[in-house]
Order: sequence, then C-alpha cells, then structure tokens
Amino acid sequence: MLRANSMIKSKTHSLKRSSSTERPPSPPPPPPPATTFPSSSSGTTFAPGRPPLVEFPTSPQLILGEEIIHSGHPQHALSKINLPDLFTCAGCREYGAGKRYTCQPCDFQLHEFCALAYPNQVLESHPFHYQHQLFFHSKPVKSGITKSRCDACGKPIEGYAFRCGTCSFQMHPCCEMLPEDLVFSDHPHTLQLLPPMASSSADPGFICGECRRRRSGRVYRCTGCNYHLHAVCAKSIVNGLHDHGIKGIERPSMLGAAARLVSRVVFGFIGGLIEGLGEGVGEAFVQNISKGKGNGRRRRGGGGGGEG
Repeated sequence: MLRANSMIKSKTHSLKRSSSTERPPSPPPPPPPATTFPSSSSGTTFAPGRPPLVEFPTSPQLILGEEIIHSGHPQHALSKINLPDLFTCAGCREYGAGKRYTCQPCDFQLHEFCALAYPNQVLESHPFHYQHQLFFHSKPVKSGITKSRCDACGKPIEGYAFRCGTCSFQMHPCCEMLPEDLVFSDHPHTLQLLPPMASSSADPGFICGECRRRRSGRVYRCTGCNYHLHAVCAKSIVNGLHDHGIKGIERPSMLGAAARLVSRVVFGFIGGLIEGLGEGVGEAFVQNISKGKGNGRRRRGGGGGGEG
C-alpha cells in the first residue's frame, strides 16, 4: 500500500514537473519593414510590395502587362480586355472586335495595335511599301473635302496612320499588321500579296472571294486556285471582326452623306421653284382669262350703244 501511494505521488510529481517545465509559445516574429520604392520623375508613388511601374520615354507606358497609360487618353489608365462586341477605335476611327484597350468610364477604346503604336515609330521594309521608311502619325493629312485614302485598302484615313516621309504613301495601322503571305481560315491555301501594279491592273473580271465585289486597293491571291481577297477584307482577320463573325460593316462615307444632303436640298429647291412657277403661271392664266372676259363685255356693251 505504501509502495502504491509512493508510486502515485511520484507520478503526480512527475506530471506537475512536466507541466511546470513547458515553455510558453514564442510570439510571432515582427513583420518585415515595408519596402518603399522611389517616386518616378512624373510624381508617381508606388505601393509597397508591388513591382515598380516600368516607364517608357514615349507612349504607351506598361503597367503590370495589363494596363497602359496612353498619350491619347492620359487622364486614366487603359485596361486590356477581350469582348466580342463591335467598337470604334478612337485612334484610327475604324471598327474592331475582341482584344482592345479601354477606359470604361470614358468609353475610350483602342485597337491593341493602335494602343501599342507610339510617336516617331519607324517601319522598315514593309511588304506594302518596302522602298522607304514609314513613320507613325496620330493625325490624318488635311486634304479638304475629299479625305486621304489608305494605299493598302483604299478606304479613307481619319485618324492614326503610317506615312512615308519620301512619297505620299500612307496606310492604316490595321493594314500595317497584314503580312506578305496570308493564312485565311476560309481558304485552304496560303494567299500571296500581289505587287501594286498587278493589284491595280488585275483581271477586271475577278471577284473577291470574301465580299463578292470589285474594289480598289491591294489584293491577295492564291496561285493554286485563282482565289482573290481584297486587303480591305483581309483586315477583318487583324481587327477581330472575322473571328467574331461580324461581316458587312462599312463606315459611312462623309462625302456620300454630304452629296445626298445637297441633292435633297437642290431637289427641294427646284421642286419649290417649279411649284411656285406653276402657281404663278396658273394665276397669270386666270388673270388673262378674266381680262379677256372683261374686254368682251365692254366690246358688247359699246357695240349696243352705237346701234341705239
């Protein structure tokens, strides 16, 4: 009995000793000091723990690969998104769908290739104009009522463009993205770009395999099956319209709209003039008839008095 009690006491003692010798848990280590990045020359302060802004000397400026600060819309960052709906690029003034950079509060949208173009950008040996260098310009050439046209697709240039400093050649940023050899999903063979003279003097009977029309501008051709594709139709591969099933979209011509307005005004004026002339002739005719009747009465009245 004494041995059992002594065992219990020693066990109890050992438990108490074990519990008394336990160390309290160590407190968590203090957080590391926040890393502060230096401010940029433009006055931008970067948040701790985030990589600094990669700044470029010219627009655009890249932010984490998903946003840019663009010179065409410097007040807000533009976010890269991919939506299937149709939009009008604020840079080149042409349609697009799919990938774009946008400021949603301001409804400002740019093609991806327009957003990544920058001032003084130079193109060397482009397949559409390999003779000279092409320079990026953010404003179109002033040409009076008739707008300058793209030498690649034949459509008017209303915004961003690449222009030659030696001659008058110019083209849209979208046309600048077109290659010399084109893979078109609607045709099984690779299409080759025809030379400028061949494009302008091509068989007048050829019809574009995409739009089924005859147009001006550069032309792609399949040498195996004589398939033709206008550059203006090939642009739908670059601007996202083809991938999203958008076809038959044409920007209205300002010159055509002005001509229609002038024709309506002219026809309205001529119609009113004819109507006025008709009313005047009718009134004159009535007056002549009335005068003729009055003269007849006077003659009859004068003749009766002479006989009496």
